[in-house]
Amino acid sequence: MTKHARNYLIAFLLAGLLATSGVLWWHRSSPQVADAGVPSTAEAARRDFSSSVRAIGTVKPQIGAEVRVGSRISGRLERLTSNIGDKVERGQVLAELESADLRAVVARNEAAVAVAREKIADAEARAKLSDAVYQRKQKLTATFAHNQQLVDEALRELEGAQVGIQIAKMEHELAQAQLRESQVTLSYATILAPISGVVASVTTQQGETVAAGLTAPTFLTIVDLERLQVNAFVDEVDIGKIAVGQRVVFNVDAFPAQDFTGQVRAIYPSATIVDNVVKYIVAVAINETQRGLLRPEMTANVQVMLETRTVLAIPARAIRQESGRSVVYVSKGLETEVRPIRVGWRDGAWAEVVEGIATGERILLNASATIGGRPK
Repeated sequence: MTKHARNYLIAFLLAGLLATSGVLWWHRSSPQVADAGVPSTAEAARRDFSSSVRAIGTVKPQIGAEVRVGSRISGRLERLTSNIGDKVERGQVLAELESADLRAVVARNEAAVAVAREKIADAEARAKLSDAVYQRKQKLTATFAHNQQLVDEALRELEGAQVGIQIAKMEHELAQAQLRESQVTLSYATILAPISGVVASVTTQQGETVAAGLTAPTFLTIVDLERLQVNAFVDEVDIGKIAVGQRVVFNVDAFPAQDFTGQVRAIYPSATIVDNVVKYIVAVAINETQRGLLRPEMTANVQVMLETRTVLAIPARAIRQESGRSVVYVSKGLETEVRPIRVGWRDGAWAEVVEGIATGERILLNASATIGGRPK
């Protein structure tokens, strides 16, 4: 075989190999080309929706669980027994003011009470003596025609003594009231814990002089970490779905792997503007077994679990927006129909259809891929 013939044979074999590869490639790709023209559809069917509302919240003390402790009187802080982070019990002594002058007032009023008590005894003795004189003079007058004027004078003495008893008793009551007042004022010098909790802040140092004006100066703040709640900021669009008693799941950045649970306890009636968006505060009561890990001001990612509903649903990606309304493309054999719908809840990739389509109708997922041209 000549060199020219051999080159011709090689070229012929290469051309045949390329033609065979092209045929194989065409057969493999042709089904995909055919399928590309077939629109993808989904059937409108009833599904169980377990919808939820998501919001961002903050861990806050419940009402009454955070107390600012101060003094109702002025004076020098003689002793401060607690510091930040200390656990305190209700009734425990937190601080004491200098109280020598207050104790002196109490002692003076105690003496005044004792004097008033002795005045009562003296007045009662005088009245007893006056009564005896009056009774004796009455008997003498009946027997010996004694001077009536002397009887009248004895009667006036008796009545005056009885009035003296009443005056002495009122003076005693006044002295007791002054004593109680001074004792109460003295008690203000000892600052007690109004609740059990943890000292969150201290704003006064031992030895400083505090002045009580219209508002009591704050010594320290106590927070009861067992009485915390989550204040979730729910958008006005979703607030109508929230109801007291609904189950809540949330987590905080400090414990990202742990889910905390609770229940909706209250919905605040007043709105809060956050970044020009109207939101409402939803108070979430935290389950008792999980309260010990949380701290005030922690940011919480909140999910309010709504009730489970059976609804007519379609894939959310089948919904289109045209002229400000939601529409879907309903498959009618080789034709399609544009159908306006009203959308309700969403649950992941699915959307509830409140009205516009019926159960069993097929909806185009890709409206641009239709049979017989453009959708009608």
